[in-house]
Order: sequence, then structure tokens, then C-alpha cells
Amino acid sequence: MAARPMSRMLRRVLRSSVRSCSSGAPVTQPRPGEPSQSAAEKPGQFLREHAAPFSAFLTDSFGRHHSYLRISLTEKCNLRCQYCMPEEGVPLTPKADLLTTEEILTLARLFVKEGVDKIRLTGGEPLIRPDVVDIVAQLHRKGLRAIGVTTNGINLARLLQLQKACLSAINISLGYAGSQPKFEFIVRRERVTRFHKVMEGIHKAIELGYSPVKVNCVVMRGLNEDELLDFVALTEGLPLDVRFIEYMPFDGNKWNVKKMVSYKEMLDTLRQQWPELEKLPEEESSTAK
Repeated sequence: MAARPMSRMLRRVLRSSVRSCSSGAPVTQPRPGEPSQSAAEKPGQFLREHAAPFSAFLTDSFGRHHSYLRISLTEKCNLRCQYCMPEEGVPLTPKADLLTTEEILTLARLFVKEGVDKIRLTGGEPLIRPDVVDIVAQLHRKGLRAIGVTTNGINLARLLQLQKACLSAINISLGYAGSQPKFEFIVRRERVTRFHKVMEGIHKAIELGYSPVKVNCVVMRGLNEDELLDFVALTEGLPLDVRFIEYMPFDGNKWNVKKMVSYKEMLDTLRQQWPELEKLPEEESSTAK
């Protein structure tokens, strides 16, 4: 998903906060008022010790507390998945309008003060951003309960560095269940090594102790709806959580209602194989089915 440019007002607020809180130290150094490297080794410790009443700013009209923030690191991507963007790509936002590293960290700090305890890094493809490891390490020092990333898996060779930086959760977008030709068709890329990189990344994540590794599959009629059972079969031998996502309209993905497979239709397909299948309870603020 492409990142959206910031409003001028938000950028002024962030830059003002950066100037007021920056000590002139490199990004890799903790700022005044934040825990030192040693004090932040236990995730969430700083947050618990400095907890405040949950912010009304992040409480909606139904009384739900929104403690989960997504930050898009880039709108660039090394794939052209059919459910996300056109083959020729999308117009990129001018670099001057994108969040800098300092602004990302300042934004995180402001939201943590309001009650956010989980941040997920998205894109575009977040792992093509050169400073992603440093960003994860700095976010960890904010005292977050969890730091996750949603990735296409191509660049998961950096996974060991990310784990050392305290990345706690991984979501991998996968539009196929193991068919190389189908992979190439969906992502509009023909390099065989890309497919193997994704699968190697999944196994590497499991090897490093990420459990479960979450796999997101956008289901499109005429493209991969016939692979639902194959996706579920992946979970029989591996600690994976497979989540099926309805095809949604984004700028440039040429959305068509005829391509959409509803979650109820997906459930009906799965129940043909597993009649006793039951739907899990949803979290209060969950958007997933």
C-alpha cells in the first residue's frame, strides 16, 4: 500500500517536536527522558513505569481504546502485486514530503505518551528502507509492548539484524501457496530467486523463534481463490497463522467487485474440507474477520 503525503500542519508539529526534544546526538542514541540501552532491554518496562490514563484522543465514540499504530516507512516496493498497484507502479510522493527518521521517532514518542503500546511498520515495502533496523531499535527504546513489520518477504535476509533490534512480530504478504508460475503472475516479476527468498525468509523467521509467523493472503477471484485449502495446509506442519483478506480498492489496483471473494464465501469453501470449523471471537477493536 502506498504511503500518503503528510499535511503541512502535521509536518510543522513534528519538526517543532524534533527541534525541542533533539539533543544533537545521533539517532542511535537515547534522548533525555528515555531509558538507556540497558534499561530498555525488557520490552514495555518504560511504558509500565510511566503509564498514564489512556488518552481521550485515542478513544473512539464506542469507548474503544486504540493502542495500535501503523507507520508507513516508504511507498516504494520491489514487487507489483496485482491486488496492490499497477504494473507500471504509482507516482511517488516527493522525498521532502515523506517522514524522516527523526520524524518517525518523534511521532512514535507522541503516540506512546497517549497510550499506544504497539507499532507496526508498513509501506510500500518497509524492508527496502536503509535505516529500518535503526528505526526498530529506537522504537524499542520507547518502551513499546510490541513492534511488528508487514513485508513481502523478499528482503528477510536482514531478519537476524531486525531480531537483535527487538522486532517482535512478522507479517508476510503472500498471494500464492507455493506455485512458482502463480507467484510470478501475481507479483509481476519473473526472477525465480524472489520466490525462494520469501520461502527462505518464512523458515528463517520460524528458526529464530517467531511464533506464529503471520501470513496474509489477499484473495481475488480468478487469481488465487482456488488455493485457500493449500494455504491452510501450510499451517499443519509450521507455526503459521494464515489470514485471508478481502480484495479492497486502492489507488491504482483497478478494483472490480467481480474479483472480490467475501469472507463468508471463503468460510464456506474451508468448511467443505473442515465442516466443524468455527469462527474465533473477534477482539473489540479488530478489523479482521
